[in-house]
Amino acid sequence: MSGVIASSVEEHHPGPQTQERGQRAVFCGLTSIIWLHRRIQDAFFLVVGSRTCAHLIQSAAGVMIFAEPRFATAILGERDLAGMADCHEELDRVVSELIARRSGINRLFLVGSCPSEVIKLDLETAAVKLQAKHENKVRISAFSGSGIETTFTQGEDQCLKSTVAELPSLASTEENLIVLGTVSDIVEDQFRRLFDDLGIANVHFYPGRKAGDLPAVGKGTRLVAAQPFVGETARALIERGANLIEAPFPLGAEGSKSWFEAIAKTHGVDDSRTQQVLELPYQRAKRAVASHASKLDGKRVHFLPDSQLEIPMARFLSEECGLSINEIGTPFHDQLIMRGELRRLSPDVRIVEGQDLDPALNRVREARPDLTICGMGIANALESEGLRTKWSIELVFSPVQGFDQAGDLAGLFAKPLVREAILEVGSWS
Repeated sequence: MSGVIASSVEEHHPGPQTQERGQRAVFCGLTSIIWLHRRIQDAFFLVVGSRTCAHLIQSAAGVMIFAEPRFATAILGERDLAGMADCHEELDRVVSELIARRSGINRLFLVGSCPSEVIKLDLETAAVKLQAKHENKVRISAFSGSGIETTFTQGEDQCLKSTVAELPSLASTEENLIVLGTVSDIVEDQFRRLFDDLGIANVHFYPGRKAGDLPAVGKGTRLVAAQPFVGETARALIERGANLIEAPFPLGAEGSKSWFEAIAKTHGVDDSRTQQVLELPYQRAKRAVASHASKLDGKRVHFLPDSQLEIPMARFLSEECGLSINEIGTPFHDQLIMRGELRRLSPDVRIVEGQDLDPALNRVREARPDLTICGMGIANALESEGLRTKWSIELVFSPVQGFDQAGDLAGLFAKPLVREAILEVGSWS
């Protein structure tokens, strides 16, 4: 039967959990294009939005100036927004020109924005019509990158979910493993070596490096999440027959070890072989984390909602680096794929889902934590008040999963505190 392997509702985090709804300060889902663009090497992302959308993507992806970008914006102008122009006709023209000019593109994503959603522009229907027109040239689909009631990492979830219907069906006699959520190429290579050593075959990373790298899915599919913001895609795969492996995310030495152990167990790998394969990278990761943990041990950390990485990062910092958690704010708390993390958190840790910006900031100011993990727009304000911060978006853009990245992950959190000590921030006189 499809569903969740080894889970129970009673094992969810029993501590204090509240919800907030109010003013937010997060990027929109268009931001996800930056890492999806880097991961899927033959995909093109066409944002249907305003000039503000174009400026956001261009600014966020400015580091890619050395290669021809595979993203663009079809600008919705005043006439479009006022209903005085045929948006579909213009979109048809833009897509046709794009396909003619970029022959190496195998997948075109039409990406909705706040403006396109406000005027009820049906991009899914547009994608179907455009697909019929360009059937033999490129695969076309649509997803929403709107920031209305969402955070920026949910853009990836919507992107992957839009392709689930295209996945081939897994033969009834076959088994496979899908690793869900974008990881860097180097992390994929490291994971594949460990899967090979464990004797786990037929492993697929979703998304893959090429748009056509789509895994088959069925009752013989085991599914494990590498990122915490792919819940809707996970549900769509479960509806297709996949079984979700409950595990913490592969962050840090302990998280990575538990992640691989959970996968190995569901594949029937002997415990002794699992420990033999994992012991060396596990010990190496522990040493790497320890080199930074001394700078973090005993410090207090506060998470403001931004990326959905907050809960697993809090687990890593408390479990491996000795930090105490003042509060975990997260924009969305997906209990389906977060169960493996919640059981490892202290029951007295407060989790706040959603955001009401002013009360959230007031709690930070009152607590005066040693480190606050937050969005870029909030960080500067807190820094001006003498509070040290870490941009949460950096944790999404950086390769942080797995044993070999565990030390780098700890170092990202230690860096603001080290910098403060070196610069003697607040003591310029």
